[in-house]
Amino acid sequence: MKFGVIKFPGSNCDQDAYYTIKDVLGQPVEYLWHQDTDLKGADCIVVPGGFSYGDYLRCGAIARFSPIMSAVQDFAANGGYVLGVCNGFQVLTESHLLPGALVRNDNQHFVCKQVYLRAENTDTPFTNQITNGAALQIPIAHGEGKYVCDEPTLKALQENRRILFRYSQSDGSLSDQANPNGSVDNIAGVANETFNVFGLMPHPERAADPALGSADGRLIFDSLLRHTR
Repeated sequence: MKFGVIKFPGSNCDQDAYYTIKDVLGQPVEYLWHQDTDLKGADCIVVPGGFSYGDYLRCGAIARFSPIMSAVQDFAANGGYVLGVCNGFQVLTESHLLPGALVRNDNQHFVCKQVYLRAENTDTPFTNQITNGAALQIPIAHGEGKYVCDEPTLKALQENRRILFRYSQSDGSLSDQANPNGSVDNIAGVANETFNVFGLMPHPERAADPALGSADGRLIFDSLLRHTR
């Protein structure tokens, strides 16, 4: 499976994603420059974390208008797989590829730490190798990670099982204490209606190599590989 990792001015997790895909998963991968429109035959596009365009205006608001994102929108509309991580999740919401928005953390501080995510739907391309209800240990690093949406959107996400992960305790239980940013319904990651676009604030590419303290994030990539095979 070939991956494409987008590089925006200000991206700083593109190399982490590239390393995970190439050296940990052993899959072909190419960088995609933000001013290009050629996706180079990629089967999955990774929109990485960082601070695209310095996070001016709103996080992801300028990146939405990069030429590469028009190609990604067409790619997703035709069933292509798209994974947005942290700032990439913000870019996908700004691009209307995912619903809702990411706003300033409740505590008004940048938060960088390990958290636990409870798998809520394991019958998707991004989660099929995860046990339902399992709590994965994956790090976060964001200042604007609070997921918000209106009530009809939240109801649709809940009813159609499009909330793939919620912030939880290590035993999988949900609590306000486990929520690092104040996200509605403890939401850590959501999918689109057809489950080929997925965004989450935690960084699975930083938890794919045991040397980094957890390999739980690799399960998301392994799920995608298993699904496409």
